[in-house]
Amino acid sequence: MTSTTDVNRLAAHGLGLRYGDRTILEGLDLELPGGAVTAIVGPNACGKSTLLRGLVRLLDPAAGTITLDGADIHRMPARTLAKRMGLLPQQPVTPEAVTVEALVRLGRYPHQRMLSPWSKADQAAVEEALTRTGTAELRDRQVDRLSGGQRQRVWIALALAQETDLLLLDEPTTFLDLRHQLDVLDLVADLHAEAGRTVVMVLHDLGQAARYADHLVVLKDGRLAAAGPPTEVLTAELVESVFGVPCRVVPDPETGTPLVVPRARTRAAAAAPASASAAAPASAAASASVPA
Repeated sequence: MTSTTDVNRLAAHGLGLRYGDRTILEGLDLELPGGAVTAIVGPNACGKSTLLRGLVRLLDPAAGTITLDGADIHRMPARTLAKRMGLLPQQPVTPEAVTVEALVRLGRYPHQRMLSPWSKADQAAVEEALTRTGTAELRDRQVDRLSGGQRQRVWIALALAQETDLLLLDEPTTFLDLRHQLDVLDLVADLHAEAGRTVVMVLHDLGQAARYADHLVVLKDGRLAAAGPPTEVLTAELVESVFGVPCRVVPDPETGTPLVVPRARTRAAAAAPASASAAAPASAAASASVPA
């Protein structure tokens, strides 16, 4: 696992977040390590995406503060914060008929000044983002005509073009098949390993979270249930308490990271031996009827 640093540390202190009169997160104290990959997990509607929106200042706290390297993010100029954080939102809306390169170029907005020309540095950042995400050959294609996996890579390229050291991803694998989920997560892991970026992402799959993250944050009902290394946090007791799923947690045969194996339901488990025993005589009878 990655060694953490004191740079790009996000923290919440007594954080409360609301939508209107509805409280989503309350009294949250949390520190996300710099120089690491953090996965935020939890049941549906527990506040995962809300927390991410709060961390990037898309939601104002109802209580408490959010800091980046000790500084209150709500006291930072918007352009300064945009140079520190890149965000891939959940289900981003693609402008109609925009090409891949045109979309990725939008990532340079925080670095632009009024009336300043497009620079060699801007284009170099775009080219680097396209290359790292494997989307350079798609530059002239319309984003809304790409596959789901290709679109996710393009949106990640836009975030990379911002040249931030802190990347936040809200459910980057949603609606993708298994191959494209792994492609996106492998890309995130490569970006972290090669460039040392701090990554915070919301995931649903506990096995993927444990495999790809250095640090795990588990939410339940708008509060922190656990936080720490996946090998320490992801236990059968925690999974049953937070998700209501009895399970075993075993080492992943590929990586050794925690792998959640739900226990068979009593009715299904009881039916399986009966089905097997009924099939055995039928199979034997069929064999006996076949001439030798």
